[in-house]
Parts: sequence; structure tokens; C-alpha cells
Amino acid sequence: MGMSVKAGGGGGRGRRRGKHMPMSEINVTPMVDVMLVLLIIFMVAAPLLQTGIDVNLPESKGQEIPTPKKDPLAVTVKANGDVYIGDTQVQLDELATKLKAIAGNGYDETIFVRGDKGVNYGTVMEVMSRINQGGFKKLSFVLNGEKGGT
Repeated sequence: MGMSVKAGGGGGRGRRRGKHMPMSEINVTPMVDVMLVLLIIFMVAAPLLQTGIDVNLPESKGQEIPTPKKDPLAVTVKANGDVYIGDTQVQLDELATKLKAIAGNGYDETIFVRGDKGVNYGTVMEVMSRINQGGFKKLSFVLNGEKGGT
């Protein structure tokens, strides 16, 4: 007359944890690991994305100029006297007109002048003069040096 009770639940209505049940929790750890690896890759790759003409810059000690909000406009003078705006080679006579064409309605940001340390001083001064003749007043030299003031 007694009633028998099976251990483990009755009739399939209870919770069963078997091989075929989906996992209801999200495991965040692998996602965080992947994101950290991507962050490291981008931190290493970002400085390599800076393009420009390869020049041997003179070294100096001084304070670093704050980086402009827009992409800076750089004029490069190589050791052999070739002049570049960004990655494009231009003739010295065309420098001011090309800069005006790039600037359009005006360029209020600083133009960075990069000169190889083996280039003649007079060539760099001529480039700066042409930039000034084009109506650009904010110039800055790019140097390869240590951070910190003197």
C-alpha cells in the first residue's frame, strides 16, 4: 500500500543536465583575451602606419610640440635636395603653388619642415622662403631627438 518515490525527479518535468542541454551562461573570458590581443596588435602597428619620405633627421633636445588635430602637412627635403609634399615629389619652383592648391581656402595649421641632416642649409632656407611666399606663416622643424627640455 505504500507509495514508492524515485530518486531524481518525477516524469521528466524536473531539470536534467545532460550532454544535449545548451549552456545558459556566457563565458566572457575568451572575448576579453581576444580584445587584449587586438589592442596590443594595434598599439604595435599604429606607429608603423605613419608614412613619409625616409630622411636622416638631425637630433636635438627640447620639448615636443602638441600634435595638431588634423593630419599635419609635411614638406621634406632629402639629402640630394629633392623636395616632397607628403609623399609627392615637387619642384622647388612649384612648391608655393602646390601648397596653395592643397590648402584651398587657407591653412591655419603648422607646416612641418623635415630636412635631412646632410642637406645644404641654403636649400632648407630656400624651401622655407618658398613656403612663406605662399602665405603660410606657421612653420616648424621636425627633429629626431630626446624628449625633455633643456
